[in-house]
Amino acid sequence: MKALEEKILKDGTVLPGNILKVGSFLNHQLDVDFLMEMGREIASLFKDDNVTKILTVETSGIAVAMAAAVAMHVPVVFAKKHKSSNISGNLYTTIVHSYTHNIDYNIVVDSEFLKSSDRILIVDDFLANGKALLGLIDIVNQAGAELVGCSCAIEKGFQKGGDMLREKGIKVESLAIVESMDETSLTFRR
Repeated sequence: MKALEEKILKDGTVLPGNILKVGSFLNHQLDVDFLMEMGREIASLFKDDNVTKILTVETSGIAVAMAAAVAMHVPVVFAKKHKSSNISGNLYTTIVHSYTHNIDYNIVVDSEFLKSSDRILIVDDFLANGKALLGLIDIVNQAGAELVGCSCAIEKGFQKGGDMLREKGIKVESLAIVESMDETSLTFRR
């Protein structure tokens, strides 16, 4: 998505440790009009997949997932990073490692919200090493649902998570794939 690449170059900042800061429009302050444009693009990429639900993980993935869900007219389910007192009953649970925070989370989804009849699209803000998506795929499998694919706003192609998922036969559609980056330059995969 050329518009996202341009926005990353204009408003993004590369921090030490391969961190791409896009807080001005994606994961701290939200550019809602631009998010809706990204949601329409994701919907276009998966228009023939008969998606019934979108699955993401809190927190930063929710905005992108909701924008795609609005365009597709389907619900969003988000995995919580901590089991709270308002979640009870049967749960799907798995452990994911956060690249950004360098910690493991035990994510949970109430089984009430994912059924074996669902066709699930996983949506997130970033794809680096693929650990969050693998955890969400595990939850889809626990539910007996069908995974139609994964979509992320920004993929760090040099960290190979997207390539690993594609090698497993999973449809992965990222709106922008960063091929390389450091504090002085950033290039996109073509």
